[in-house]
Amino acid sequence: MFLLLAICIIIFLTMIFGILFFPKIKIGKISLDSYWVITLLGALFLILIKKGDFVSIFNSLIADTAINPIKILVLFISMTILSIFLDEEGFFKYLANFTLSKAGKSQTKLFLYLYLTVSVLTVFTSNDIIILSFTPFICYFCKSAKINPLPYLAAEFVGANTWSMALIIGNPTNIYLATAFGIDFINYLKIMILPTLVSGTISFIILFLLFRKDLKKEIEKDLESNVQSPIKDKVNLIIGIIHLGACTLMLALSSLIKIEMWLVSMIAVISLIFFVLIFSLIRKRKPKDLVNSFSRAPWQLIPFIISMFAIIVMMSNSGITNKIANLFGEKGIILKYGLSSFFVANVINNIPMSVLYCSIIDNIAVVNTGAVFATIIGSNLGALFTPIGALAGIMWSSILNKHGIKFGYFNFLKIGVIVAIPSILSCLGILALII
Repeated sequence: MFLLLAICIIIFLTMIFGILFFPKIKIGKISLDSYWVITLLGALFLILIKKGDFVSIFNSLIADTAINPIKILVLFISMTILSIFLDEEGFFKYLANFTLSKAGKSQTKLFLYLYLTVSVLTVFTSNDIIILSFTPFICYFCKSAKINPLPYLAAEFVGANTWSMALIIGNPTNIYLATAFGIDFINYLKIMILPTLVSGTISFIILFLLFRKDLKKEIEKDLESNVQSPIKDKVNLIIGIIHLGACTLMLALSSLIKIEMWLVSMIAVISLIFFVLIFSLIRKRKPKDLVNSFSRAPWQLIPFIISMFAIIVMMSNSGITNKIANLFGEKGIILKYGLSSFFVANVINNIPMSVLYCSIIDNIAVVNTGAVFATIIGSNLGALFTPIGALAGIMWSSILNKHGIKFGYFNFLKIGVIVAIPSILSCLGILALII
């Protein structure tokens, strides 16, 4: 058991090392993300040294249970494709431009509008998509306006990773943990809406106070005249909005109509493909945006989640996760699971942490809902502490480097301590009052 635990820790630390220093592995013309290659090789190594076997892992993968990672992946990737399609049509850039035009020369207004826009969009789409869409935009307009980009980048990142808690679809970790324990769309919302509101409000106030001196300065350059509509195809945009809206509504009703959420999202994507192809044929256009949406989808999460799931299955079968559950005990569960998941996410990343904690929670004598929601909170707000906390932080830092904006690990940590700690404590406090 101790040998298995030691090897697992080495795999996790190697994965983080790869993310930080060797994010890509190049084999000829092929470029692969290192993090999933490392976990996949790690899982295969454990099987080769007989710490697990293919049969038991395969049976766990195909088991008709809520924790089935295949169903969870279908749900997440389907929702991501719906969001990426809107991004391909210029929807998020249009809203960002609209926000810019309404702020005038006031940096305070721009800060507020940007935070609100990012927060609302994150609730209904995905924090990763918002960060990928808005970060380059913020870098460009701040350079053009000759203003400090850090307040807006911080507002975007904090908003995206705080309000992603509100709905089950906001973060892959929400989807994984909630569906694993049979928490449906509505029951998730009932519990998480108030902690998210409180945490989101507190984090905004802290950020505003932190950057208030920068925000007092007026924007010298008139940017409103330079705002252009980036919408590519209005027909496709309408199709995309209808499908995302209908999918979100059906997810909310899924528990009432007795349809699993992964099926709802998969049907929505199939319908999107059908309608886009039909209208493309009618208008004699190639469905480039649809093809781009699929090429941009996070397919690398499939081997990553499955290999992590395999590692955790082996840890669970050896009794490691049961011992961790016993170590945590059954008192002060919300605080223990919330804070520990928050910090563990910043050691091994929030997705591996969620897979690990799912198995730990499953070993509690009577599964505690508070432990599940506390871990969900830790998986989202952990992203605010260091760039390792979530894939969103790694992507965000990478984009900033490409734009020549220096924002290293310790700069991130400096803001993270000020914002993340009060956010998670207040969020867990509200959760404790609700449950």
